[in-house]
Amino acid sequence: MNQRIGLSLIVTLAGLVLIGIVALFVLNPERSSTDAIGGAFTLTDQRGARVTEAALKGQPSLVFFGFTHCPDVCPTALFEISEVYKALGPKGDGLKTFFITVDPERDTPGTLKAYLESFDPRIIGLTGSREEIDVATRAYRAFARKVPLEGGGYVMDHTALVYLMDKKGRFVSSMNFERPPEENAKRIADLF
Repeated sequence: MNQRIGLSLIVTLAGLVLIGIVALFVLNPERSSTDAIGGAFTLTDQRGARVTEAALKGQPSLVFFGFTHCPDVCPTALFEISEVYKALGPKGDGLKTFFITVDPERDTPGTLKAYLESFDPRIIGLTGSREEIDVATRAYRAFARKVPLEGGGYVMDHTALVYLMDKKGRFVSSMNFERPPEENAKRIADLF
């Protein structure tokens, strides 16, 4: 019996260590731009136009995965991004932001368009088929899964990072919205 408890404890601890290593590797806000986060995708924006990863090249970009029915994390992050645009002033026109839905079943181009009207108009909503969204999610090492609710509805559990990408479309770091918008704006402006 003690061997089983000991083995179970070792397996549990090993699992926690593995989770910690993965979290440090994926979520570390000070990662270098040489890490392979980002990659090929083809999605549809809120106006119905097809968008690929090439849209991230030529200027710094922010990439955020979320969904329009999100009760708190997504609207808060999009508000914070809107505040960074304000802090950037005219330089904000040189920043692209992509809000990629993890809930394509509900988030059509029209739904994204209506939802994003509450935030900075330069934020681009992207959707696609489940397969297209999965490709983008994997490319950014993001996580998303449907969580059923009592009564038949659901929410999406998802990665809540905002990825900062450089002019070449390479990952720089995640954004820290505990910093004032002016600090984040300076960080982005340094990439122009």
